[in-house]
Amino acid sequence: MPASSSAPAPAIDSALANHVRQGLSRTPKTLSSMYFYDDEGSRLFQQIMQLPEYYPTRTELGIFTTQQAAITKALRPAGNQPFRLLELGAGDGLKTKVLLRHLLEEKARFTYEPVDISSGALSGLAESLQKELPQLQVEPIEADYFSALAQVRQDAAPKAVLFLGSNIGNFLPDDRQKFLQQLSSYLAPADRLLIGFDLQKDPRLIRAAYDDTQGVTAAFNLNLLTRLNRELGADFDLEHWSHYTDYDPLYGAVRSFLVSRRAQTVHFADLNLRVPFAAWEIIHTENSYKFTRPQIEELAAAADLRVVSFFTDERQYFADVVLAPVQ
Repeated sequence: MPASSSAPAPAIDSALANHVRQGLSRTPKTLSSMYFYDDEGSRLFQQIMQLPEYYPTRTELGIFTTQQAAITKALRPAGNQPFRLLELGAGDGLKTKVLLRHLLEEKARFTYEPVDISSGALSGLAESLQKELPQLQVEPIEADYFSALAQVRQDAAPKAVLFLGSNIGNFLPDDRQKFLQQLSSYLAPADRLLIGFDLQKDPRLIRAAYDDTQGVTAAFNLNLLTRLNRELGADFDLEHWSHYTDYDPLYGAVRSFLVSRRAQTVHFADLNLRVPFAAWEIIHTENSYKFTRPQIEELAAAADLRVVSFFTDERQYFADVVLAPVQ
């Protein structure tokens, strides 16, 4: 039976629509990297993590693999008390599974609580954990980070909170400090917070991680425009756009951009919006800050946190830092 011509059009994501209206009216134009991760974007990022230039994922995984006993000891409460292990934005759980296996081997009494706003991401992770670690007690929380922390704060049991993958580096400095202060406000004295920090190193190595020779990172960034074409009726012609990234060692910041290769106007049919671009005008899409140990200690202190343990790899490319509230 033929489809009815009056079938309703797919609903527009209002958050994405509002973000595009606001971001593309600024100078410089901006779009958030949070919108990179549609299905194709997530697939491309999985490829990025396997690239020889992209050191962060395998370096953090190496830290967890070689120092799992010390890390879990730093996170667990004394006396084998039961505790809650929350992970903010768990993803596929690749690195976390190393710690989960060790905790189970050590007969730790804990519940793993991955937190995400995506029910699909949570269900996929829960399914893989059921297959790989059937004895693990898993209680997914579908919520934003602070709503989840507010929920569990009512429980007297100690908690350990994970925020991995150098996601802290995607915040602008003021936003980063506010985020840490909010996190700190939800922690009791016995709680622990583990954050992954990408460390400052050879600037050429950092830049290569965000602009690989195979062009996968470029495809990942440009896929944002494909998503806007699909979901908002835009008419970006990808032949006239390119990806550009650079690293500023003075500020420890990788900055990524989409660059208009000619003067053009993009029409968003679903928004009744036209956006002009000059030749070589940019859309700023991402920041990724890199840190030194003194900077991490200063960040922690400003959020009323103290460094309990500092775990790094032999090349000091990356650090997983366990923090606790200042008492």
